[in-house]
Amino acid sequence: MENETTITTPEVTPAATPTTSTNIPLTTSDSDNNLIMGIFCYLGVLVIIPYLMAKDNPFVKFHLRQGIVLAGLWIILYVAREMIIPWRFVEIVRFAELALIILSVIGIIFVIQKKETALPIIGGLANKVKI
Repeated sequence: MENETTITTPEVTPAATPTTSTNIPLTTSDSDNNLIMGIFCYLGVLVIIPYLMAKDNPFVKFHLRQGIVLAGLWIILYVAREMIIPWRFVEIVRFAELALIILSVIGIIFVIQKKETALPIIGGLANKVKI
């Protein structure tokens, strides 16, 4: 049997296991979820997500109140700019929108620092919101 051929199969090695960075956890803990929900509170209409998913958590509830006020102000400014205010006053509305962006960034910073600090200007109004 001189014409006999042998077929060799390549050796299969297991796939390398992915390495993980020490800075990125593989699972999210409850506090990480609360931080994410707290950040969503300050991102306009995304305030709906923490309202539906984590409104029972005191930390999220605090930031949710402020986020609801901010989202309401965004809606009021949008309606005012698009339908009510004459074009001459649009710049005033844009300054108000800039103020809301700054307040949102401050709120996100407070969430990242895990602080329950009231935002300037709207903090008192946010305390009156019932959830």
